[in-house]
Amino acid sequence: MTSQSPRIYTYKITFEEVPYYYYGSKKEKRFNEEYWGSPITNKWCWKLYTPKKQILEIFDYSDSGYEECRRVEDRLIKPFLNDKWCLNECCGGNYSLKIKRESGIKQYENRVGIHSQTLEDKIELGRKTGIENWELKRGFFQMTTEERKELGRITGRKAYEEGLGFFAIPLVERIEFSKMNGKRLYRENLGMFSITPEERSELAKRNYQKGYGIASLTEEQKFQRSSKGGKKSSKITNSQRWECCETGYVSTASGVVSYQRGKGIDTSKNNRRRIS
Repeated sequence: MTSQSPRIYTYKITFEEVPYYYYGSKKEKRFNEEYWGSPITNKWCWKLYTPKKQILEIFDYSDSGYEECRRVEDRLIKPFLNDKWCLNECCGGNYSLKIKRESGIKQYENRVGIHSQTLEDKIELGRKTGIENWELKRGFFQMTTEERKELGRITGRKAYEEGLGFFAIPLVERIEFSKMNGKRLYRENLGMFSITPEERSELAKRNYQKGYGIASLTEEQKFQRSSKGGKKSSKITNSQRWECCETGYVSTASGVVSYQRGKGIDTSKNNRRRIS
């Protein structure tokens, strides 16, 4: 390949005025042909600002070289796909959260895909799919019980540390949401409430016999978990502030009750309110 031969390369586009960036790959038809990427979703950035292109790596001008180039392009984009400054919206067939969110909203508004079904249809589809996946050992059921537990721990820890999903909601709102959702499940006979008390009791016995859930822990692990939970619960309770409705005295819930009892004030729940 001479210096004037067409090239296959990966590149990065940046902009003089703003910190947006874009990764891509190109197979030239002639040497040094003008090319500034082919964005679909974010063309506005090229129109508003001044792009600059940096060639990152050049590959052999062959089919295998082009395949390697595309693999490298995916590796470049993947870590930054959901970065707020990254203009790439797709990587190796996987779309960014922004595109998925917009697509989901459109499907919901147009009642297509899963949104074309009634709630009962979705529940029934979920049951059938779950049973089929379990029988064929697909998806989540490919893993052993230990692997599923470990995945749950890793995912939960990541969500907690990065404030994602349920952990993006303040604690007070999470508690309120749990109460409302529990009432809804009870009212609509969903989840655990879709089976009778006898069936729940039988399920609990089977899980205990198989060593699932709390039965999978040793006595020492149960004690440690109980102790840890108690300390966490105590910390949350002691961080709350309550006020006596008659005098305005502020303390913890137990502190207000002790104060009211000492003053001969009514200690019922209606005579104190939580203020934080």
